[in-house]
Amino acid sequence: MFDFDPRDDDPRDHGDEWRDPITHSRDLDHERDLDHDHDRDLDRDRAGERDRDADDPRDVFLHGLDLPRGHERERVLERDRTYEINGDESRTLATVGAFRVVSERDLRDPRDASVDGRDIDLRHLRDEGLIHSVPLDERDRAVVLTERGRSLLEVHRRDRDPHQRQAFYSGVDKHRERTHDAQLYRAYLRAAERLRERDARILRVELDRELKREYQRFLQERNRDRPDSDGRPDRDEHEIEQWAQEHDLPYFDEQVHFPDVRIEYEDIHGDVRHEDLEVVTEHYRGGHSSAVARSGFSVYQSGRGGGGGGRSFDPRVAEEFL
Repeated sequence: MFDFDPRDDDPRDHGDEWRDPITHSRDLDHERDLDHDHDRDLDRDRAGERDRDADDPRDVFLHGLDLPRGHERERVLERDRTYEINGDESRTLATVGAFRVVSERDLRDPRDASVDGRDIDLRHLRDEGLIHSVPLDERDRAVVLTERGRSLLEVHRRDRDPHQRQAFYSGVDKHRERTHDAQLYRAYLRAAERLRERDARILRVELDRELKREYQRFLQERNRDRPDSDGRPDRDEHEIEQWAQEHDLPYFDEQVHFPDVRIEYEDIHGDVRHEDLEVVTEHYRGGHSSAVARSGFSVYQSGRGGGGGGRSFDPRVAEEFL
Protein backbone atom coordinates (compact mmCIF):
# COMPACT_ATOMS: atom_id res chain seq x y z
CA MET A 1 0.00 0.00 0.00
CA PHE A 2 1.28 3.46 -0.93
CA ASP A 3 1.15 6.41 1.45
CA PHE A 4 -0.68 9.47 0.13
CA ASP A 5 0.30 12.99 1.10
CA PRO A 6 -2.23 15.62 -0.07
CA ARG A 7 0.62 18.13 -0.24
CA ASP A 8 2.12 16.11 -3.09
CA ASP A 9 -1.06 16.42 -5.18
CA ASP A 10 -1.13 19.47 -7.44
CA PRO A 11 -4.64 19.88 -8.91
CA ARG A 12 -3.12 21.54 -11.98
CA ASP A 13 -1.63 18.15 -12.90
CA HIS A 14 -5.15 16.88 -13.59
CA GLY A 15 -5.42 18.78 -16.86
CA ASP A 16 -8.94 19.73 -17.94
CA GLU A 17 -10.47 18.45 -14.71
CA TRP A 18 -8.77 21.17 -12.65
CA ARG A 19 -10.26 24.66 -12.56
CA ASP A 20 -8.71 27.67 -11.00
CA PRO A 21 -11.16 28.87 -8.32
CA ILE A 22 -11.20 32.47 -9.57
CA THR A 23 -11.55 31.49 -13.23
CA HIS A 24 -14.17 28.88 -12.34
CA SER A 25 -16.19 31.48 -10.47
CA ARG A 26 -16.08 33.74 -13.52
CA ASP A 27 -17.19 30.82 -15.71
CA LEU A 28 -20.12 30.14 -13.42
CA ASP A 29 -21.15 33.79 -13.57
CA HIS A 30 -20.91 33.64 -17.36
CA GLU A 31 -23.01 30.46 -17.46
CA ARG A 32 -25.62 32.06 -15.24
CA ASP A 33 -25.71 35.07 -17.59
CA LEU A 34 -26.17 32.73 -20.54
CA ASP A 35 -28.96 30.88 -18.74
CA HIS A 36 -30.63 34.18 -17.93
CA ASP A 37 -30.36 35.27 -21.57
CA HIS A 38 -31.76 31.89 -22.63
CA ASP A 39 -34.72 32.30 -20.28
CA ARG A 40 -35.35 35.77 -21.69
CA ASP A 41 -35.24 34.34 -25.22
CA LEU A 42 -37.73 31.66 -24.23
CA ASP A 43 -40.01 34.29 -22.73
CA ARG A 44 -39.80 36.31 -25.95
CA ASP A 45 -40.52 33.17 -28.00
CA ARG A 46 -43.54 32.38 -25.86
CA ALA A 47 -44.75 35.96 -26.11
CA GLY A 48 -44.25 35.89 -29.87
CA GLU A 49 -46.11 32.60 -30.04
CA ARG A 50 -48.98 34.13 -28.08
CA ASP A 51 -49.00 37.13 -30.43
CA ARG A 52 -49.14 34.83 -33.45
CA ASP A 53 -52.02 32.93 -31.88
CA ALA A 54 -53.87 36.22 -31.59
CA ASP A 55 -53.35 36.81 -35.32
CA ASP A 56 -53.91 33.36 -36.75
CA PRO A 57 -56.16 30.86 -34.95
CA ARG A 58 -54.49 28.03 -36.90
CA ASP A 59 -51.12 28.50 -35.20
CA VAL A 60 -52.25 26.60 -32.12
CA PHE A 61 -52.25 23.38 -34.14
CA LEU A 62 -48.54 23.80 -34.91
CA HIS A 63 -47.61 23.67 -31.24
CA GLY A 64 -45.26 20.77 -30.65
CA LEU A 65 -44.50 20.32 -34.36
CA ASP A 66 -41.11 20.92 -35.96
CA LEU A 67 -42.43 22.23 -39.28
CA PRO A 68 -41.71 25.41 -41.29
CA ARG A 69 -43.25 28.65 -40.05
CA GLY A 70 -41.92 31.13 -42.60
CA HIS A 71 -43.02 32.32 -46.03
CA GLU A 72 -40.45 30.36 -48.01
CA ARG A 73 -40.83 26.67 -48.71
CA GLU A 74 -38.40 24.40 -46.93
CA ARG A 75 -37.49 20.76 -47.41
CA VAL A 76 -39.19 18.47 -44.90
CA LEU A 77 -38.40 14.79 -44.49
CA GLU A 78 -41.00 12.11 -43.75
CA ARG A 79 -39.32 8.73 -43.48
CA ASP A 80 -38.16 8.01 -47.05
CA ARG A 81 -39.94 10.98 -48.68
CA THR A 82 -39.04 14.65 -49.03
CA TYR A 83 -41.56 17.49 -49.34
CA GLU A 84 -41.31 21.24 -49.72
CA ILE A 85 -43.77 23.31 -47.68
CA ASN A 86 -43.95 26.76 -46.11
CA GLY A 87 -45.47 28.02 -42.89
CA ASP A 88 -48.93 28.60 -44.33
CA GLU A 89 -49.00 25.08 -45.72
CA SER A 90 -47.84 23.74 -42.34
CA ARG A 91 -50.78 25.49 -40.69
CA THR A 92 -53.18 24.10 -43.26
CA LEU A 93 -51.95 20.54 -42.75
CA ALA A 94 -52.15 20.77 -38.95
CA THR A 95 -55.58 22.43 -39.00
CA VAL A 96 -57.08 19.91 -41.39
CA GLY A 97 -55.55 17.09 -39.36
CA ALA A 98 -57.00 18.46 -36.12
CA PHE A 99 -60.56 18.75 -37.49
CA ARG A 100 -60.31 15.83 -39.94
CA VAL A 101 -62.34 17.61 -42.62
CA VAL A 102 -62.39 21.36 -43.35
CA SER A 103 -64.18 23.34 -46.04
CA GLU A 104 -61.84 24.80 -48.65
CA ARG A 105 -63.47 28.22 -48.30
CA ASP A 106 -62.86 28.19 -44.53
CA LEU A 107 -59.15 27.62 -45.14
CA ARG A 108 -58.90 30.91 -47.01
CA ASP A 109 -57.60 33.47 -44.53
CA PRO A 110 -60.00 36.46 -44.52
CA ARG A 111 -57.03 38.71 -43.66
CA ASP A 112 -55.24 37.60 -46.82
CA ALA A 113 -56.29 39.56 -49.88
CA SER A 114 -54.68 36.95 -52.12
CA VAL A 115 -57.30 34.21 -52.24
CA ASP A 116 -55.51 32.80 -55.28
CA GLY A 117 -52.41 32.39 -53.13
CA ARG A 118 -54.25 30.15 -50.70
CA ASP A 119 -55.65 28.12 -53.62
CA ILE A 120 -52.09 27.68 -54.88
CA ASP A 121 -51.08 26.37 -51.46
CA LEU A 122 -53.88 23.79 -51.56
CA ARG A 123 -52.93 22.72 -55.07
CA HIS A 124 -49.32 22.34 -53.99
CA LEU A 125 -50.28 20.17 -51.00
CA ARG A 126 -52.47 18.06 -53.28
CA ASP A 127 -49.62 17.70 -55.77
CA GLU A 128 -47.36 16.60 -52.93
CA GLY A 129 -49.87 13.91 -52.00
CA LEU A 130 -50.47 15.34 -48.50
CA ILE A 131 -54.15 16.28 -48.87
CA HIS A 132 -57.05 15.50 -51.17
CA SER A 133 -60.41 17.18 -51.73
CA VAL A 134 -63.86 15.68 -51.31
CA PRO A 135 -67.22 17.17 -52.34
CA LEU A 136 -69.55 18.74 -49.77
CA ASP A 137 -72.30 20.05 -52.02
CA GLU A 138 -72.69 21.69 -55.41
CA ARG A 139 -70.93 24.82 -54.17
CA ASP A 140 -68.16 23.70 -51.88
CA ARG A 141 -65.48 21.10 -51.38
CA ALA A 142 -63.63 20.01 -48.27
CA VAL A 143 -60.02 19.05 -47.58
CA VAL A 144 -58.81 15.97 -45.70
CA LEU A 145 -55.34 14.63 -44.99
CA THR A 146 -53.98 11.62 -46.78
CA GLU A 147 -52.14 8.98 -44.77
CA ARG A 148 -48.90 10.57 -45.94
CA GLY A 149 -50.10 13.96 -44.71
CA ARG A 150 -50.92 12.63 -41.26
CA SER A 151 -47.64 10.70 -41.15
CA LEU A 152 -45.75 13.93 -41.87
CA LEU A 153 -47.33 15.59 -38.83
CA GLU A 154 -46.70 12.60 -36.57
CA VAL A 155 -43.06 12.24 -37.60
CA HIS A 156 -42.36 15.87 -36.75
CA ARG A 157 -43.87 15.90 -33.28
CA ARG A 158 -41.69 17.01 -30.42
CA ASP A 159 -41.86 14.96 -27.22
CA ARG A 160 -45.01 15.96 -25.37
CA ASP A 161 -47.46 14.41 -22.98
CA PRO A 162 -49.61 12.14 -25.18
CA HIS A 163 -52.63 13.04 -23.05
CA GLN A 164 -52.25 16.75 -23.82
CA ARG A 165 -51.04 16.88 -27.40
CA GLN A 166 -53.18 17.59 -30.42
CA ALA A 167 -54.59 14.53 -32.19
CA PHE A 168 -54.54 14.39 -36.00
CA TYR A 169 -56.73 12.45 -38.42
CA SER A 170 -56.68 11.40 -42.06
CA GLY A 171 -59.41 10.22 -44.41
CA VAL A 172 -63.11 11.03 -44.29
CA ASP A 173 -66.33 9.41 -43.16
CA LYS A 174 -69.67 9.08 -44.94
CA HIS A 175 -71.07 12.08 -46.80
CA ARG A 176 -73.78 12.67 -44.20
CA GLU A 177 -71.22 13.04 -41.40
CA ARG A 178 -68.89 15.00 -43.68
CA THR A 179 -71.26 17.91 -44.28
CA HIS A 180 -71.78 18.28 -40.53
CA ASP A 181 -68.17 17.76 -39.46
CA ALA A 182 -66.83 20.20 -42.06
CA GLN A 183 -68.50 22.97 -40.05
CA LEU A 184 -66.64 22.25 -36.81
CA TYR A 185 -63.67 24.37 -37.81
CA ARG A 186 -65.99 27.29 -38.61
CA ALA A 187 -67.53 26.94 -35.17
CA TYR A 188 -64.05 26.83 -33.64
CA LEU A 189 -63.08 30.09 -35.38
CA ARG A 190 -65.99 31.93 -33.78
CA ALA A 191 -65.24 30.52 -30.35
CA ALA A 192 -61.52 31.25 -30.73
CA GLU A 193 -62.31 34.88 -31.48
CA ARG A 194 -64.28 35.22 -28.27
CA LEU A 195 -61.60 33.46 -26.25
CA ARG A 196 -58.88 35.75 -27.61
CA GLU A 197 -60.94 38.75 -26.54
CA ARG A 198 -60.67 37.34 -23.01
CA ASP A 199 -56.87 36.94 -23.39
CA ALA A 200 -57.20 33.16 -23.31
CA ARG A 201 -54.58 30.96 -24.96
CA ILE A 202 -55.97 27.96 -26.83
CA LEU A 203 -54.05 24.75 -26.20
CA ARG A 204 -55.77 22.15 -28.41
CA VAL A 205 -59.11 20.82 -29.58
CA GLU A 206 -60.65 17.41 -28.96
CA LEU A 207 -63.23 15.98 -31.33
CA ASP A 208 -66.11 13.92 -29.98
CA ARG A 209 -64.46 10.75 -31.25
CA GLU A 210 -61.52 11.30 -28.88
CA LEU A 211 -63.81 11.71 -25.89
CA LYS A 212 -65.90 8.71 -26.97
CA ARG A 213 -62.77 6.60 -27.44
CA GLU A 214 -61.71 7.41 -23.89
CA TYR A 215 -65.20 6.55 -22.70
CA GLN A 216 -65.08 3.17 -24.45
CA ARG A 217 -61.72 2.42 -22.84
CA PHE A 218 -63.30 3.11 -19.47
CA LEU A 219 -66.29 0.86 -20.25
CA GLN A 220 -64.11 -2.03 -21.43
CA GLU A 221 -61.29 -1.66 -18.90
CA ARG A 222 -62.35 -4.72 -16.87
CA ASN A 223 -62.78 -6.84 -19.98
CA ARG A 224 -59.18 -6.56 -21.07
CA ASP A 225 -57.24 -9.82 -21.11
CA ARG A 226 -60.35 -11.75 -20.11
CA PRO A 227 -60.95 -14.66 -22.51
CA ASP A 228 -64.40 -15.25 -21.02
CA SER A 229 -65.57 -11.68 -21.66
CA ASP A 230 -68.63 -11.29 -23.88
CA GLY A 231 -67.61 -7.71 -24.75
CA ARG A 232 -70.39 -6.04 -22.81
CA PRO A 233 -69.30 -3.20 -20.49
CA ASP A 234 -69.09 -4.10 -16.82
CA ARG A 235 -69.97 -0.68 -15.40
CA ASP A 236 -73.00 0.30 -13.40
CA GLU A 237 -74.92 3.54 -13.75
CA HIS A 238 -73.24 5.16 -10.76
CA GLU A 239 -69.76 4.50 -12.18
CA ILE A 240 -70.73 5.90 -15.57
CA GLU A 241 -72.23 9.03 -14.04
CA GLN A 242 -69.10 9.51 -11.93
CA TRP A 243 -66.89 9.17 -15.05
CA ALA A 244 -69.00 11.80 -16.78
CA GLN A 245 -68.61 14.18 -13.85
CA GLU A 246 -64.84 13.65 -13.77
CA HIS A 247 -64.69 14.58 -17.47
CA ASP A 248 -67.13 17.48 -17.08
CA LEU A 249 -69.64 15.90 -19.46
CA PRO A 250 -73.43 16.00 -18.97
CA TYR A 251 -75.16 12.81 -17.90
CA PHE A 252 -78.93 12.49 -18.25
CA ASP A 253 -81.45 10.11 -19.78
CA GLU A 254 -79.12 7.33 -18.56
CA GLN A 255 -76.33 8.26 -20.94
CA VAL A 256 -73.27 10.46 -21.33
CA HIS A 257 -73.61 13.30 -23.84
CA PHE A 258 -70.62 14.42 -25.89
CA PRO A 259 -70.00 17.76 -27.65
CA ASP A 260 -68.90 17.90 -31.27
CA VAL A 261 -65.63 19.55 -30.24
CA ARG A 262 -63.99 20.58 -26.98
CA ILE A 263 -61.63 23.57 -26.95
CA GLU A 264 -59.03 23.38 -24.21
CA TYR A 265 -57.53 26.73 -23.26
CA GLU A 266 -55.55 28.56 -20.60
CA ASP A 267 -57.30 31.58 -19.13
CA ILE A 268 -55.72 34.88 -18.16
CA HIS A 269 -54.91 33.49 -14.70
CA GLY A 270 -53.11 30.44 -16.09
CA ASP A 271 -55.89 27.98 -15.27
CA VAL A 272 -56.67 25.29 -17.87
CA ARG A 273 -60.33 25.26 -18.85
CA HIS A 274 -62.44 24.11 -21.77
CA GLU A 275 -65.44 25.11 -23.83
CA ASP A 276 -67.69 22.52 -25.45
CA LEU A 277 -69.25 23.26 -28.84
CA GLU A 278 -72.16 21.66 -30.65
CA VAL A 279 -73.03 22.32 -34.29
CA VAL A 280 -76.76 22.12 -35.01
CA THR A 281 -78.44 22.14 -38.42
CA GLU A 282 -81.96 22.59 -39.71
CA HIS A 283 -82.31 18.80 -39.53
CA TYR A 284 -82.15 18.71 -35.71
CA ARG A 285 -85.55 17.73 -34.39
CA GLY A 286 -87.24 16.17 -31.39
CA GLY A 287 -85.14 14.36 -28.83
CA HIS A 288 -81.82 15.29 -30.38
CA SER A 289 -82.48 19.03 -30.23
CA SER A 290 -83.89 18.65 -26.72
CA ALA A 291 -80.69 16.92 -25.58
CA VAL A 292 -78.60 19.73 -27.10
CA ALA A 293 -80.63 22.29 -25.19
CA ARG A 294 -80.08 20.41 -21.90
CA SER A 295 -76.39 19.73 -22.44
CA GLY A 296 -75.15 23.22 -21.65
CA PHE A 297 -72.86 23.18 -24.70
CA SER A 298 -72.16 26.35 -26.64
CA VAL A 299 -74.29 25.94 -29.74
CA TYR A 300 -73.40 26.96 -33.27
CA GLN A 301 -76.33 27.08 -35.67
CA SER A 302 -74.97 26.20 -39.08
CA GLY A 303 -76.21 27.39 -42.42
CA ARG A 304 -77.82 25.10 -44.96
CA GLY A 305 -75.51 22.37 -46.22
CA GLY A 306 -71.75 22.52 -45.90
CA GLY A 307 -71.13 26.07 -47.06
CA GLY A 308 -73.47 28.16 -44.92
CA GLY A 309 -72.27 31.03 -42.83
CA GLY A 310 -73.63 30.23 -39.40
CA ARG A 311 -74.60 32.42 -36.49
CA SER A 312 -73.03 33.34 -33.20
CA PHE A 313 -72.91 30.99 -30.25
CA ASP A 314 -75.82 30.99 -27.86
CA PRO A 315 -76.85 27.97 -25.76
CA ARG A 316 -80.47 29.11 -26.04
CA VAL A 317 -80.46 28.83 -29.82
CA ALA A 318 -81.25 25.12 -29.57
CA GLU A 319 -84.65 26.04 -28.17
CA GLU A 320 -85.60 27.08 -31.70
CA PHE A 321 -85.53 23.41 -32.67
CA LEU A 322 -87.85 22.20 -29.93
